[in-house]
Order: sequence, then C-alpha cells, then structure tokens
Amino acid sequence: MDTRDKLGATIGRMVREGAGILAADESAPTIAKRFSAIGVESTAESRQAYRRLILATPELQQFVSAVILFEETLTQQAGDGTPLPEFLERAGIVPGIKVDKGKIPLANAPGEEITEGLDGLAARLQEYDERGARFAKWRDVYHITGTTPSRLAIETNAEVLARYAAICQSQGIVPIVEPEVLIDGDHGIERAAEVSEAVLREVFHALSRHRVELETMLLKPSMVVSGKSNPDPASPEAVAEATIRIFRRVVPAAVPSINFLSGGQSPEQATANLNALNNVGSVPWALSFSYGRALQEPALKAWQGQPANGESAQAALYKRARLNGAACRGEYNPALENG
Repeated sequence: MDTRDKLGATIGRMVREGAGILAADESAPTIAKRFSAIGVESTAESRQAYRRLILATPELQQFVSAVILFEETLTQQAGDGTPLPEFLERAGIVPGIKVDKGKIPLANAPGEEITEGLDGLAARLQEYDERGARFAKWRDVYHITGTTPSRLAIETNAEVLARYAAICQSQGIVPIVEPEVLIDGDHGIERAAEVSEAVLREVFHALSRHRVELETMLLKPSMVVSGKSNPDPASPEAVAEATIRIFRRVVPAAVPSINFLSGGQSPEQATANLNALNNVGSVPWALSFSYGRALQEPALKAWQGQPANGESAQAALYKRARLNGAACRGEYNPALENG
C-alpha cells in the first residue's frame, strides 16, 4: 500500500457516521490535575490503570472510531498484556498519537504562545507508526483579548500547523490539525466568530502553501462560543449559526470531517452544541467530536481511583459517547441525559 492509499484507508476508518474521536492524550501535568480533582495520585501505575479501564469500555467502538493517545500510552498494555494500540485495533478503533511538545511564549508577542516539537518529527512519526499509531494530532492555541490574537500569532501558528501536517502526510500518518481559539474571557460570540474566521483562513492558506492534501487530514477546531466569563452565554442555536456561517466561508469542502474540541465546555454543553450544529442544514463535511474532558469527566468522577468502580466508570464513558453519537446525527435531546 503506497502512502496515499494508507492515508485514505485511515481516514475511511476514522470518519464514520455517528462516531467521533476520544482525546485521551493528556500530558503528565494535565492528567495529574484531573487525578488531583478526584483525590488520586498520578503515577505510572495509576495512569495505566485508568487508561486500561476506559479503553476497555465494552462496545465503545459503536460511537468512538479513533482514540488520541499520549506518548506514554503507546508503551502501556491492556490487562491481558496486549499493547494498548493493538488492543484498540482489535476493537475496531484507530489508535493515534499527540505529537506536539507543548506551548511556549511566542517571542515579541506578549501573552501569546506557539507550540514546539517540529524538530525530529519525521523520525518520531516513523517510530510511532511502528508502534501502531495511524494518525497524529497537533494543537496550537489563540488567546482572545481586546488586542489578541495578533497577526504575528495567527500567521506563525498557522505556519507551524501546516508544516506539521505536511510532515505527517509524507510519513503516511493522517494529521489532525487543531487550531484552538480559547474560551477564556468575557468576549461575546461575535468577537469569537471574528477571531475564528481570521485563524481558520490563515490556517488553510498555510496548508495550501505546504501542499497538504485536504482529503486526508482532519480539522479539530473550536466551536464559535462566547467566553466562559460572559454573563450571557450563547445558546446552542446561536453557537451553531455562528460556527457554520464562519466555517462555510473558510473551510474547504474537501476536508472530510470537522471533529470539534470541547474546549472547556461542560459535557452537556458540548453535546447540545454539537447536536445544534448537525441541525443547521446541509454542509459538505461530517460534523463530529474529538472530546477529552467532555467525554471523560463523568468517568473520572465515577472511578475515583477505585477498582470496584470500574464498571460505573465505563458506563459513564459509554453514555457520553452514545449521547455524542446521537448529536452527530442531530438526534440528541437533553431528556436523554436521564436515560
């Protein structure tokens, strides 16, 4: 199978009606924070126990087509000793890997950030491929204030995302491109729409310059939402209208799927907003999810680090995956939360 066929085969498995992506790629500091909230110490053993548990959720593949893993997870094993990427493959779920090395301050742009990790990326991708990863994810972030994001931040981050995507495709790895417009702040939905349009427009210009094939990449963007400190948060219908209006302007129809990040929304908000997006009308892309906390938060609360709570944690994850699968079809109703 040549590189292009390999990319196409992976995309075909990842983009499936009523299914989305589980983001289980928390860095060590992030998962330590999430464990701390439930009174669990973050150790290699506790992290492996939790990841084993959630990835073994029965029938998860009905609503989750792919899982983004952290580098540590590629070397961890399921309860029967099977490497976790192989365990996922057996369940019909595509394993992938977060490949960026995190954010650092962007020089000459106070309060703004850039993501690092391009050096040596091609060699790392070859290693990840040998371990079973079939796609990758890279996240850059954009802060909304009265003066940011600056043109410098918008253009520089777009260039990094495009270089990453081009390197991935050259290695036969599907890139997930994640330009996250942060939800922090009290800005309104129109300001979020303005920033999102500028960011996405520049991202796709950069992808074009670097000859990234749009048919074999996925976009993981923010929904267009008001800031989380805004006293008058936008309704799901307003979020859907603003998001689709902007995306129709700047996201090419060749992109097969838009898998939204939850970005600090509650599990219920993220599902309701995704459902509204899928009820706006005809669009050229699949509209799905790539959620981390919005899928896992109920499972973590149910688990509490106790093996006896394993089935409850899996049930909580399955429920959120099922509800988001319904939202992908525009069939979610808040009454289902009590089902």
